[in-house]
Amino acid sequence: MTKHRISPLRPALLALLVSALVSPVAFAGVTAKLPADLPPYGHDKPIPVPQIAKKKLANGLEVWVVPRNGVPRVDYVLALRGAGYAADDAAHPGFAGLYAGLLTEGTQAHDSRAIAELAQSLGGAVGAGASNDGVTVFANALPSNAARMIDLLAEVARHPSFPDSEVQLAKANALQSLKVSEATPGFRADRAIGEAVYGAHPYGHVQPSAASINGSDAAMFKAEHARRFRPDHALLVVAGRISDADAMRLAEQAFGDWKSVGAGSPDVVAAPVSAMPAHLLLDRPGSVQSTLRLGRPGLAATSADYVPLRLASTILGGGFSSRINQNLREDKGYTYGASAGARSYRNGGAIVGGADVRNAVTGAALKEYLSEYARIGSEPVSDEELEMNKRYVAGGYLISNQLQGSVAASLAGNWLIGLPSEFLGNFVPMIQKVNAAQVQAMGRKYFEPATQSIVVVGDKASVAEQLKAFGDFTTP
Repeated sequence: MTKHRISPLRPALLALLVSALVSPVAFAGVTAKLPADLPPYGHDKPIPVPQIAKKKLANGLEVWVVPRNGVPRVDYVLALRGAGYAADDAAHPGFAGLYAGLLTEGTQAHDSRAIAELAQSLGGAVGAGASNDGVTVFANALPSNAARMIDLLAEVARHPSFPDSEVQLAKANALQSLKVSEATPGFRADRAIGEAVYGAHPYGHVQPSAASINGSDAAMFKAEHARRFRPDHALLVVAGRISDADAMRLAEQAFGDWKSVGAGSPDVVAAPVSAMPAHLLLDRPGSVQSTLRLGRPGLAATSADYVPLRLASTILGGGFSSRINQNLREDKGYTYGASAGARSYRNGGAIVGGADVRNAVTGAALKEYLSEYARIGSEPVSDEELEMNKRYVAGGYLISNQLQGSVAASLAGNWLIGLPSEFLGNFVPMIQKVNAAQVQAMGRKYFEPATQSIVVVGDKASVAEQLKAFGDFTTP
């Protein structure tokens, strides 16, 4: 749904790397033993709290500058709050992804090819993407080209032209992509669990439909751009080899005369914090495996539970060594991978778990899921398990925020979901302070089996009987 996608292998490889670095990992039920004379683990080092120069321009645009003397590059991230999927109307779910992808496909001065070639000539790139709570436009260039690149960033953010030819091409590509997605059980399961968790709230309707794609045109993109892209709802983060003064001067030159036009997007209401559990069986005749999803409403990123729930989620289902993955994959051999955990946004969140399992073990896999959900709320985690997962979370966070582009993206992403700039440096110390009692409390509060909706996509003839032990399942 974004203009530039990251290969799904990269997060998986990163998780395996961090697991290998911070803890002994169990494979096939055997735990590798470390040498007896190995020195103890060192203390996790928090990310140094970046020295951020902050200024609000007269038009309301916030500018944060993070000078760094590492890579010879300047990174820009422009975040627009209230411009993402939650701003889409009920008739156009998923619109924000299509919209964000078109921002760099033509402006009043350059067509899509000229934009790409200009960015490349400056030693960098420009692109855009959408999330539930906003749209981000990002760019980077060599320090000597920082001024020209911020001008290009301002051009694609402020003056996209949405050429009809590019709109038609994007729609055709989106329809083809949707056709492929709808043939996959994971897409159907994610759509169903989102609706079960969020109901009519926009967070539950972020996947596009053929009708929503076909119902958009160049005029709609232009109208929505005026509504969604406004300086008083925006943050510009500048990071890299540039001084505070130079960055602020460039920001003023590129964005200082940006004016809001018309009414902006209305505020998104809070997502539900509870929902009546639903049990759905989506028939996929002939399927040799079942796709499982469990879910319930969660919490907003600004909640006091956010950090302890992050750790509880990791212990339960957030990595290769998590309880659920070790149980269903390593011990039982039901699946190639199983996960569970929290997803938090600006106005709410969800608890979602899922796996693909063989037809014959569909019921057994659900039983193990619910058993692990109950266990994390009823039994305290051991000191060893708690410390191992703290190292895993802290290590992954530190690695993922080493590059200045990642720092800029993290600051902008945190801002979109309501977290302050200080959170970047405070997260690791906060994780280190979470105790076993807090993890158990998060388990009781958010993973109680009776509160979970269950979605199964699979061959009804093969799995319906197994599901009777978990309640009545509706087949839409």
